[in-house]
Amino acid sequence: MPLEITYKQSAFKHKATKADILWAFNTAKYDYLVAGFDNKYLLIGFNTSGNLLEIMYNDLGDGKVSVFHAMPCRNALLSLLDKRSNR
Repeated sequence: MPLEITYKQSAFKHKATKADILWAFNTAKYDYLVAGFDNKYLLIGFNTSGNLLEIMYNDLGDGKVSVFHAMPCRNALLSLLDKRSNR
């Protein structure tokens, strides 16, 4: 089943596009639940230009997610890439 992504307006605050966000999900290098939250996930993947994006989303179930944050990946998160993606 293909992933269905909905977007909050805040997902575009840092100029990421829908295509960038979709490509990041398809190339995820890190995708885990954020510690201390029930339904807030952090994903790190590549945008359409090959640059890393950090994406925050909620899992809506049944192959649906709601993205509320996307921006170029901050250096502070790069150490997370040593973990494998769970997606």
